[in-house]
Amino acid sequence: MPYETVGKKERKFMEFSIRLNAVSDPKASVRAFATIAFGESFKITNVAVVEGKDRQPFVSMPSFKSKERDEHNRAVYKDVCNPITKAFREELYGEILDLYAEMEYSGRAEIVKEVEETLEPEFTVKVTPFEREGSNVLGLARIYFEGCFVVGNVSILKGEENAFVAMPSYRTGQIGKDGKPRYQDVCFPITKQFRKNLYDTILAVYQQEKELAAEKSRKKAETQVQERAEGRQRQELPFH
Repeated sequence: MPYETVGKKERKFMEFSIRLNAVSDPKASVRAFATIAFGESFKITNVAVVEGKDRQPFVSMPSFKSKERDEHNRAVYKDVCNPITKAFREELYGEILDLYAEMEYSGRAEIVKEVEETLEPEFTVKVTPFEREGSNVLGLARIYFEGCFVVGNVSILKGEENAFVAMPSYRTGQIGKDGKPRYQDVCFPITKQFRKNLYDTILAVYQQEKELAAEKSRKKAETQVQERAEGRQRQELPFH
């Protein structure tokens, strides 16, 4: 099974808080950035409020540059994470845009919407293992929060001793003390306990899927050997 679900609680929607910060440049099309937190467990950053050509604001989720090209040979960008149900998308985007309208009216540089309860969200994990020569990527994972929000581009990487989980990140433009570019996670677990729970689940599902893929490969190889053997036997039979 490629899926594993953790946590079960009865509630209509997943609880989330929002912190909205204004962009200081009045000429920029990005007017504000939101940080979303699911309870006290998981955080999403770099959610933008963008002013369109009609001056109407809309929400843009963090994205990454894929290897795909469109019909004009331009790079295709894909969302790192996004709501996957209409109801939750309308609720989440509506809350962000309401905060932005309040920000515009009040002139405040930061507005926060907190939640009263901080229940840990239920999550489901799907993992696709793969290995390529010369790459330390062992697989990719997707995290589904309560069936209404998905985080993709989560990597399982080969470490010196064990595999480990890397959340989607972006290049900051800064250089670290080691002379290498610095990266910042776009979304990540907040608490140590939830991080352990989430990462342990991802690695466990990765191992299950890896073993399942190995078993399928073994059976396929056995079938091919048997078919070749049967083919040789038919060729050796005399004509009647």
